[in-house]
Amino acid sequence: MAEGALSPGVNLEAFSQAIAAIQALRSSVTRVFDCLKDGMRNKETLEGREKGFVAAFQESLHSVSRDLGELERLSNLVGKPSENHPLHNSGLLSLDPVQDKTPLYSQLLQAYKWSNKLQYHAGLASGLLNQQSLKRSANQMGVSAKRRPKAQPTTLVLPPQYVDDVISRIDRMFPEMSIQLSRPNGTSAMLLLDIWSKSNYQVFQKVTDHATTALLHYQLPQMPDVVVRSFMTWLRSYIKLFQAPCQRCGKFLQDGLPPTWRDFRTLEAFHDTCRQ
Repeated sequence: MAEGALSPGVNLEAFSQAIAAIQALRSSVTRVFDCLKDGMRNKETLEGREKGFVAAFQESLHSVSRDLGELERLSNLVGKPSENHPLHNSGLLSLDPVQDKTPLYSQLLQAYKWSNKLQYHAGLASGLLNQQSLKRSANQMGVSAKRRPKAQPTTLVLPPQYVDDVISRIDRMFPEMSIQLSRPNGTSAMLLLDIWSKSNYQVFQKVTDHATTALLHYQLPQMPDVVVRSFMTWLRSYIKLFQAPCQRCGKFLQDGLPPTWRDFRTLEAFHDTCRQ
């Protein structure tokens, strides 16, 4: 018997035969009820009608029993689908008779599939970022690729005094920028740098998007002070947001916006369309 899989462990051919057996069983049950409905007919004597009715009824019952046995046999051949389904009892929602009005189960399945895809792509992105973080930072610092240390997952704990000294030096490097350090939960330090509040102006919305990209770009877990200093240097390049022309087209405005992109290595200004 050829085997196919609707899901792991399911015999496709037996599954098709089981569907046919269900149809045959329904036909047999229908004939039983038809026999009961028609009763004793087409016989001249009462005894003949009774014998005919009993014979037809027994034959119908035998057909039901035979079809039911065949269905039970095929059900054992079909196999069981994988039970590692994360939705568990939520499958009972599919039995809702008003599915067209409250499609909770279909929406739940779509949300689960979307969550699975998101988790899969997030894992891929995390792997790529971990592979490329040292490569980008090492190239910027002129470190040979052969001497580049292999990235290892580590938990970095720095003394509070060291963090204060680093932020203090960065604050002196960029006097035109306001930098504050806060420790709301004890020793854990938080740099107060508001790049998340959405602006009402499109130009600053684009700058926020680029700053978020820069936070992902500057990654070097073994040297956090270099990461902060590199990011702050990149962010400081926006001090001439409305004064620097695009290095590709030479224009100050394109579609009413100044060059909002800053190259991570050279800090040169580009319009979004010109940097491609």
